[in-house]
Amino acid sequence: MFQNILVAVDGSADAEQALTQAIDLAESEHARLTLFGALVTPPAAAYIGAGGGVAATLARDAEAETETILRTAVERVPNGVSVSTVLSSDPVRVALIDQVTTGHHDLVVMGSRGRGALQSVLLGSVSHYVLHHSPVPVLIVHAEPRRGLDSSATVSRDQQTSAR
Repeated sequence: MFQNILVAVDGSADAEQALTQAIDLAESEHARLTLFGALVTPPAAAYIGAGGGVAATLARDAEAETETILRTAVERVPNGVSVSTVLSSDPVRVALIDQVTTGHHDLVVMGSRGRGALQSVLLGSVSHYVLHHSPVPVLIVHAEPRRGLDSSATVSRDQQTSAR
């Protein structure tokens, strides 16, 4: 069904889960994977008062971090799955949609932090943008919530009885 899957990776838990799902799909469909990473450049305010050397260092660090994320993601892909990488320095939203078209992908898999509608409008959401602009299906994956109880979660029935 799918032959050319694009996976957005950024090192987050949601992206890691998206990669896991994409690998499973690629193995079962005998599809190829393209791992997409985008450089996240600091906002312009980060450069105020900083010299050109600081800006260049920030840019190099961002590129090195994105390359590391891509390399780590490639290492997770089994040998039987064809994989390639794309590193973009363009704004991630537009770059992802452009890659879908130019790379002839037939599915996009990406993580989402699960922000609510209001936060997505205020802060922006890459997954929301791609979902509404992609010419191909988009699979949005959320990281599995951590299992376990927090300190105020639940009191067992036995504890309730003994407390009376």
